[in-house]
Amino acid sequence: MKREMKDDPARPIFNTIPAQMVDLTKGKGPELVKRLGVETIREITLKILCGGNLRDSTEALTRRKIALINAATLVTFIRGGKADSGFARQAAKLACAGLAAKREKWERWVLQWLIGLNDKAFQNVLRDDKGILQEYAEQFAHSQDEVAEICGKEYGQLSGSMGLGGEGKTPIDWRFVLQLLSTVGAQTLTIRGSDKSTHGKLFERLVLGSLLHVLGFRHVLEKDIGADLTKCFWLTSRKEKRESDATLMMEPGRGVRFDIGFIGRGNPEISLDKVSRFERESEFGKRKFYMATIIIVDRIGERSRIRELAQKIDGVIIQMSMGTWPQQVAKELARRVGYKNRICDMSRSDLESYISDKIKDAPLEQFL
Repeated sequence: MKREMKDDPARPIFNTIPAQMVDLTKGKGPELVKRLGVETIREITLKILCGGNLRDSTEALTRRKIALINAATLVTFIRGGKADSGFARQAAKLACAGLAAKREKWERWVLQWLIGLNDKAFQNVLRDDKGILQEYAEQFAHSQDEVAEICGKEYGQLSGSMGLGGEGKTPIDWRFVLQLLSTVGAQTLTIRGSDKSTHGKLFERLVLGSLLHVLGFRHVLEKDIGADLTKCFWLTSRKEKRESDATLMMEPGRGVRFDIGFIGRGNPEISLDKVSRFERESEFGKRKFYMATIIIVDRIGERSRIRELAQKIDGVIIQMSMGTWPQQVAKELARRVGYKNRICDMSRSDLESYISDKIKDAPLEQFL
């Protein structure tokens, strides 16, 4: 990965980075859809609608991405060490010098990894103070030197070399390996956190849009909402004091706000935040509508107070971990806004077959 900035202090690093590492680090939700294909994305969405776990479905994708980036990092170290035998020892110094300038996100991540940090740790440890980067680089390098010396005494001196094809060999020692492992550890934390957010945001829209499509509502864009507000929905509406992931209109005067999050029982405070956003009325144009609230989460703990809080805003919490949760949503719509559909009375096997058939023509590209 060649850099054009000749005066860039981090140029020795970026000159050795494989292009694939850049592509993987910059990847977002739309890139994931292109890479997997719409039908694979549809299969994952169907699995979630039938009670499956998003994290289980995407874990293999994250592991593969991490493995490829880890491999690209090894290539970077081998090439860097071949160009300069002191590459591993100089990496932290070069990275900190590079971080003093404004960077694209993927560049910042790469340089942070070389000093053993991810974005959150960079903010917490350095408090975003670029003025102390040089001091941190010296402390980091000194610590690595000390540990390398300890390892040499404890386990014996590490020696050998690694090469790529016919590019020649790069000598390795404890200092080289410790720098490499520190970098890999930081990038693994970064990619896991980033993928969790990317996959969550992507599938929140896909799952919610597909659910409402399966239930028989037509998708419209918010900017195209017209006089006909019968059995339609739109995604991601942000109003003055509230935010919702979807708004469903059964008929003029009656609707439902939806909020969805792949939130487990280990994150109750986020679920509580969702409950606090909603009011019972909303205004579209010059008309006021009664708006019920349905909040969809992955799981909630047995002792959670979320259900009681939801009731105070005339809302309900539904867990995606329940295999028939789309049916629960349908029954709630029937109770609140007069929704009628045979899905409310289906057996579990019939329900899964029904969802599988209806999702085939869900306009996933529109939801994105």
